[in-house]
Amino acid sequence: MENQSEFIIKLAYDAWLVQINYASKLFDGLTDEQLQHQVAPGRNTGIYLLGHLVAVHDAMIPLLGLGDKLYADLEELFIKNPDSAGLQRPSAAELRNAWTAVNKFLNAQLATLQPSDWLGRHNAVSEAEFATQPYRNKLNVLLSRTAHLANHIGQLIFLKSS
Repeated sequence: MENQSEFIIKLAYDAWLVQINYASKLFDGLTDEQLQHQVAPGRNTGIYLLGHLVAVHDAMIPLLGLGDKLYADLEELFIKNPDSAGLQRPSAAELRNAWTAVNKFLNAQLATLQPSDWLGRHNAVSEAEFATQPYRNKLNVLLSRTAHLANHIGQLIFLKSS
C-alpha cells in the first residue's frame, strides 16, 4: 500500500465483499418458501428484503457514476413501497438472478476505482456541497451500504429456522 488512504479504502472494499459473499451464501441456502416468510412477526418477508437489496445496490451504480441502473423498475417495488403494499413482484428466481447480476456488475466496476475516485463526490451531492462536506464521497456510500447490507443479513438469518 502506498499510503494510509489506500489501505483504509482496501479495508472498506474488502468488508463490502465479505458481506456480499455472506449474503449470497445466505440467499443460496434459503428456499423460495423460506423467502416468503417474514423475518419476524409484522416485519418484511425475505423475498422483499432480497428485492430491496437488489434495488439499493442497483441504485449505487448511477450514484457512484458507474453507469445506469440495471433494474430501474425495482425501485418502485422495493424502495418506494413497503412489503405490505401488496404489489406484484418478480419471482424469487428472477430476484436471485438480479442479485447476482447487479453485484457482479457493481463489484467489477468498484474494483477499477482508484483512491482519488473513492474520495471524490458521489452524484447525489453538488460540487458546492462537497466543497464544505468532503465526507460525502463514494467511500462513504460504500461504508453506509455495507452497514445496510449487514443489518438486513441479521434479519434474514432468522429465515434459516423457518
